[in-house]
Amino acid sequence: MMLFIFEVMRIAVRMNKYTLVILTTVFLVSSSFIIHWIEPNMFKDAFIGFWYVMTTVTTTGYGDFVPETVLGKVFGLFLYFFGIGLIGIVIGKVVEGFGMYRKYKEEGKLRYKGSNHYVIIGWSDKARHTYNQLMEIEDNPDILLIDTLTSEPSEYGKLFYIQGDVTDKDTLERANIIESEAVLIFTENYVKDTTAADGKSLLIVSAIESYAKEKKKDIYTIVEILEEKHIINFKHANVDEFVVAGEALSDLMAKSAVHKGSSKLVMHLLSRKSGVDIWKLKKKASWETYNDAYEMLKQLGANLISDRHDFNILSKLDDPIPNDAELFIICNKETYERAMHA
Repeated sequence: MMLFIFEVMRIAVRMNKYTLVILTTVFLVSSSFIIHWIEPNMFKDAFIGFWYVMTTVTTTGYGDFVPETVLGKVFGLFLYFFGIGLIGIVIGKVVEGFGMYRKYKEEGKLRYKGSNHYVIIGWSDKARHTYNQLMEIEDNPDILLIDTLTSEPSEYGKLFYIQGDVTDKDTLERANIIESEAVLIFTENYVKDTTAADGKSLLIVSAIESYAKEKKKDIYTIVEILEEKHIINFKHANVDEFVVAGEALSDLMAKSAVHKGSSKLVMHLLSRKSGVDIWKLKKKASWETYNDAYEMLKQLGANLISDRHDFNILSKLDDPIPNDAELFIICNKETYERAMHA
């Protein structure tokens, strides 16, 4: 009998998790009915039998229900040997599953099932800074990184990592990139060959655009470019926004030379240390002209600065606001939320 039980245990250890779960469920339920059938006076129904079986195989042993007949006690011994061993195997499989999940997560081998997340492609100093800024701007944003690192950046707990070639369709699917809020593509640190780096970005964008067309959905892409002259090569790639590396720094340096202190103002705004930020609003039904929007936002404590790239709002306050207008304002987060729901 003992050899038979040990042989069954050996087989159970080798079972896959689904078969093991089914076997364990069948064993527990059938044992509940068996003990009820053996001793109906003590175990008046299958539920009480199930209670006894579970307290036995989990070694809890409350002692509120105990078999009284020899056959019942023999069955109890069977539960001790076989049931406890089976539950031990199940618990071991569960612990092993958690260990494998953590290992696969760290190695970036899991599939992301969320949506409205920000996808960062290419881990660099600029990508780290962008991650920190997203964490400050948004409330608990979901941020996903795609790279070829051997393991996830351990110091960034909220970062979900996908390891793989971003030009591979399987990698894009595992990142659920089609449901993302935006995709941010960065170049590597300390690049010497800017043409090769921008060429790599072009290849990545082309792969994403091809996948988006296949799924018949739009993916919002923002690409870091090292050389402004390379932007023309992206004309068929449907990139939504370009950020030219170093261009902003050059502009700030020049403006600071002419208008002393202007760089401090811009950097202060970008770092959000002032408590305010730039936010985007859609046109509200009650706004017919830019002046309507300007006056209402002013009362709330927000500054209307532009419609997309048009900063000449003050010179055309009486002009009607297009239905597809994208209005940018400067204010703190609380004011922005009031403006959103006003």
